[in-house]
Amino acid sequence: MQSQRILTVVMLYLLVPGGAWGQTLSAEIDRLIVAQAGGTIAGPASDAEFLRRVTLDLAGTLPTPDETRKFLSDVNPDKRTQAIDRLLNGTDYPRRMAELSSVILLERRDGQLVSDAGWQTYLRESFTTNKPWNLLVRDLLAADGVDEKTRAGLRLMCDGGRGDPHVRTQDFARIFLGRNIQCAQCHDHPTVSDYLQQDYFGLFALLSPSAVHRNKQQQPLLIETVVREKLTFQSVFKPENKQSIGPRIPGGSEAEIPVVVAGQEFAVPPQDGLPGRPKFQPRLLWAEQLTAPTYRPFARTAVNRFWFELMGRGLVHPLDQDHSANPPSHPQVLDRLTDEFIAHNFDVRWLLRELALSATYQRSSQLPDELPAASVVPSSYRVALPRPLAAEQLAQATAQALGHRTRLNAASPAQDSNFTYKDYINGRLPPPENWHDVLVVFVGTFAHPAGQAEVDFRPSVEHALFLENDRLIAAWLQPTEATLTGRLQAMTDHAVVAEEIYLALLARLPQDAERAEINEILQSQSDRLAAIQDICAGILSSAEFRLNH
Repeated sequence: MQSQRILTVVMLYLLVPGGAWGQTLSAEIDRLIVAQAGGTIAGPASDAEFLRRVTLDLAGTLPTPDETRKFLSDVNPDKRTQAIDRLLNGTDYPRRMAELSSVILLERRDGQLVSDAGWQTYLRESFTTNKPWNLLVRDLLAADGVDEKTRAGLRLMCDGGRGDPHVRTQDFARIFLGRNIQCAQCHDHPTVSDYLQQDYFGLFALLSPSAVHRNKQQQPLLIETVVREKLTFQSVFKPENKQSIGPRIPGGSEAEIPVVVAGQEFAVPPQDGLPGRPKFQPRLLWAEQLTAPTYRPFARTAVNRFWFELMGRGLVHPLDQDHSANPPSHPQVLDRLTDEFIAHNFDVRWLLRELALSATYQRSSQLPDELPAASVVPSSYRVALPRPLAAEQLAQATAQALGHRTRLNAASPAQDSNFTYKDYINGRLPPPENWHDVLVVFVGTFAHPAGQAEVDFRPSVEHALFLENDRLIAAWLQPTEATLTGRLQAMTDHAVVAEEIYLALLARLPQDAERAEINEILQSQSDRLAAIQDICAGILSSAEFRLNH
């Protein structure tokens, strides 16, 4: 009877709506996920699995063997919370978030208007100071190049093909609103009733007047043309039916286009060969309205994206298909997170902390033996979903595991490097010696093509061959005092070698069978160093290393 009463109390607590009894947000997330689970839920991740996962997510690299040993031996019941807070306040967090947000915002597009170093510095400083997400995006969208401090925004607006206002319109609808409205350029979407042509051209009217001009010093400046009237458009199915619309965010009201009086249309008149800056600038209106706390689609899309990054699947999935015919898997979770994200002033660090504290995030990637993983619907979040490491994460993790990360961090940054992926893979350049060029190699090998959102896993034979045989990996496997293979070569106890390999590469202790296998390999091979290098290369190419799980 006592156990039944306890179970009843627990169930009542879980079913109390609205996070009663002082329930934290992370606990409420778990309550809502469990309520829809529909089957057995995986237990909590092991300490080793959790530490590797959260370090990759919040720091973009692997924990060191010493960090893993310390965490595994720590008996403090709050050690996971402490680890999350340490990572969120560590020096790797701003770098990882700059890498992640760059991929989200640019989708790996290159450009000439803003240097990669300037762009990354701007993003890193923003995350170091915990700049609210809406203010970061607003400032990037509103940047015109006049203020050097915000010039990086030109990369978002214009680089990599976004000088074309249609590309800009389609990209920003996907990235900031979760809506793939490309079809609506020519007609209302044939299968998604929410995606209307008037929404497309309302957004196009906000973004199309902006174009890049260069001053006498050849600095790029983003200047808008004078808007005098609404845009006209027609469906390809009914070309005779002309329509018009003024600047408008989807779901918002049209902005009134002011009457232009000749000679009074400019806030800054034409000068030095540059066109004048109009008093009415739709792009600034777009930047303000999109990122306003009252415009929920922006916050909702951001929350869905950050949930995807930590959980492996969006609450709305695919991420760019947010419409009534594709509802969220857990609408209450998405609504509550959106509300709280807005209430916490778009604090990304706060949001990631709440997600990482949840039992949903800390769930094991292994289900009970009697329940095959294939029987579980990914959208149930009953088990942690394996996620591919981004190219930057993989570069950091590989360098960390093999003992080169400290050296590369200490090296002087490349200045105007001419290193290219094409020249490297064709054998015309030696393995790189600085982070910039290392990232060029990893991005060239593992990243999606420019302009494609990185939301799916595309493994290939090329990936495995790179991690087993590439010249850069071969160079990193050479023994020195500071490298993993150098440390392993100096160890005589095969059990110690096995432990160090697994802690360094997989952030866990080896199982008995794995210890025995390494012992057998080392005893049977005459060239001990070659055997160690082969073992390390084999683990590097494994799914366990390649995935965050």
